[in-house]
Amino acid sequence: MKKVRFVMAAIILTLILGACSKGGSETGGESGAKPEGKQKTVAILTPYLSSVTTNEMVEKLKKGMTEKNWKANVVDTKGDMGQLASRMEDLITSKVDAFVIVSTDPNQLKAQIKKAADAKIPVFGSDSGYIEGMTMNATSDNKAMAKAITEHLFAQMGNKGNLVVLTHRPHPGVLARTQLLDEMLKQNPNIKVITEQQVQVPGPIENARKQMESLLLANKDEGSITAVWTGWDEAAIGAAQAIEAAGRKNIIVTGIDGTSQAIDMIQKGSPIVATIKQNFSGMADIVVEQIGNVFSGQPVKDKEMYAPASLITKGK
Repeated sequence: MKKVRFVMAAIILTLILGACSKGGSETGGESGAKPEGKQKTVAILTPYLSSVTTNEMVEKLKKGMTEKNWKANVVDTKGDMGQLASRMEDLITSKVDAFVIVSTDPNQLKAQIKKAADAKIPVFGSDSGYIEGMTMNATSDNKAMAKAITEHLFAQMGNKGNLVVLTHRPHPGVLARTQLLDEMLKQNPNIKVITEQQVQVPGPIENARKQMESLLLANKDEGSITAVWTGWDEAAIGAAQAIEAAGRKNIIVTGIDGTSQAIDMIQKGSPIVATIKQNFSGMADIVVEQIGNVFSGQPVKDKEMYAPASLITKGK
């Protein structure tokens, strides 16, 4: 009889332990397994969030990621590239699911991009350049834009005169535009560059205005400055403001970006005579689409993808 009781007790104990084990497995309480459908986190990095166009892209990226149910983590280092590199390393360690670098030269993050690639974290660019280790970059065709705006400016100048160049070569897109300008100037020897100056960012409108004020004081004679070529609209806006304030009537300015402020100034007859309207919203859409491809195990369509751009002049 005692033997029967012992066997029965053993059976009951086995059933109880089995039930406890099954319950723990169903809740996943101590299994350590990651839950299915874990929300993706995408880190959006830029040193230039104060820029109108950069901010436009970041906001569109955030909107697209929200629609995909991804978490967007925005990092802005206010012009500090060293801090941007440091924050990217921190985020690699915390194992985000993807990076988007916005309006940033990837060569300045080369070591961090390699670390991300080694950690199998894809790196996308939005209006940035492309280097080995990145997944893809969406931008405009900077050389085509520079060619169109420069041809227009040179025609307005009558292919001769004195040119001021306001640029920012650390930005990959602006660098490509400025390099195309350099090439076109070689074919137009009657256009003389009297100075090329770097416009500091953040604060490009104010900085360009101050630089242009100094240039106008140093070049007071009629015809001493014929035109101002700028690498992007905010520099153009600052330069135009200084020209208007000085009452200089015969100096024309061009930009690239197609910001609402620049277009409004063109239509009102300011010194800005033309810009190229970039599709920054389209760039962000391309990036979100390609991130979705990678998250679903599909390849990106291309390493460099372009959103269309168009020339804007008065009345157009």
